[in-house]
Amino acid sequence: MASIVLPYPSTSPRKPGLSTYQVWGLILIAPYVLVFLVFVLYPVTYGLWLARHPASYITLFEDPVFFRTIVNTIVFLLVAVNLKFLLALYLSGFFVHERRWIRWLSVIFILPWAMPAIPTIFSIRFMLNPEWGVVNSLIFRLTGGDGPNWLNDPVLGLSMAMLVHIWHALPFWTLILIAGRLAIPKEQYEAASVDGATGWQKFKYVTWPSIRTLYLTSTLLSLIWTLGDFNSVYLLTGGGPADQTHVLATLGIRYIRLDQVDQAMATIVVALPFVLPLVYFMMKRLSANDQQKSS
Repeated sequence: MASIVLPYPSTSPRKPGLSTYQVWGLILIAPYVLVFLVFVLYPVTYGLWLARHPASYITLFEDPVFFRTIVNTIVFLLVAVNLKFLLALYLSGFFVHERRWIRWLSVIFILPWAMPAIPTIFSIRFMLNPEWGVVNSLIFRLTGGDGPNWLNDPVLGLSMAMLVHIWHALPFWTLILIAGRLAIPKEQYEAASVDGATGWQKFKYVTWPSIRTLYLTSTLLSLIWTLGDFNSVYLLTGGGPADQTHVLATLGIRYIRLDQVDQAMATIVVALPFVLPLVYFMMKRLSANDQQKSS
């Protein structure tokens, strides 16, 4: 009787293949990778390539407008961001009160952030016109004197740009801090009230320790966004008068209009020492928070 020889099972390892879910995952993520390559990686790489010549930076540093722009940028960041968050911290404590009229007021308060920036800033620019603007017309009716030339004075122009930035961004950051306040258990405030704590003591020992991380992280993020704020300055003053209210976000446009693209790209590269430390500290703070939560 003939014996039947069974084949030995193959001992060679199977080649790993992609599962159906992995294939669909690659298909779905491909458009996002393509958009990133075309609209982020390529422009950044091309901009750095245009700004590769040392002569571009020499010409940039010899331009007196550049040093005025650096000063304006630092002032804009320090004043606008700190004032914005102090107001947001105060207003967040006001809008958490559960009253009907406060809720309706909060809806009106959020409108500057919800509305498009371009028409609103142009409206403010028309209001500040020294001849027929609403602001100077009101000053003339109340005092009988002429109002200042708001946008033709470097100090006033930059101040108005900072106020516009604060006015437009304040509702968003107030909402962020309101969310942080609402996450605090009410029992902590009730216990503080039983102990006879004042309003300031409740804020110092209950509110601030709970939202301090959120406040500092939001401040770092706001610094990054404020550094890239183009609309508040360019649409209001256009960098004038005599290019004295430019910030780094608008100086590049000046060079592009002068057909100096390499210097425009060099301006962006010069802004990196401002941006990268802020990104590093923000990511470090976020990772530290994640470690605390996991522990």
